[in-house]
Amino acid sequence: MEQQKLPNVTIAIVLAILSYLCCCFYGIPAIIMSGIGLFLVKKDEKTFLENPELYSNHSQLKTAKILVIIGLVLGILFLLYMIYSIYAMGGWEEAMRQSQEIMEQFGVEE
Repeated sequence: MEQQKLPNVTIAIVLAILSYLCCCFYGIPAIIMSGIGLFLVKKDEKTFLENPELYSNHSQLKTAKILVIIGLVLGILFLLYMIYSIYAMGGWEEAMRQSQEIMEQFGVEE
């Protein structure tokens, strides 16, 4: 019987990479993408453990799991940092006022 590849490994790796890129949007998209990637990795782990002799890319599954966990941790840390920085500025309104002042200094119109 010919070995096949696990179906969701590539998608999980792509989601992990995208979660790194989306960390700067308050961390929320990174958490969502990493959560989906982690779900897919867990699903493929279960599939692999049922019939390990059928699948050939278990090492890619391990890599995907590591990348997804790193993306999830980065997303959570960035979200916590953003919450802290907004709190330290004096609330959401103050943070928006300061960002508007910065935009006005650079001549950016809304």
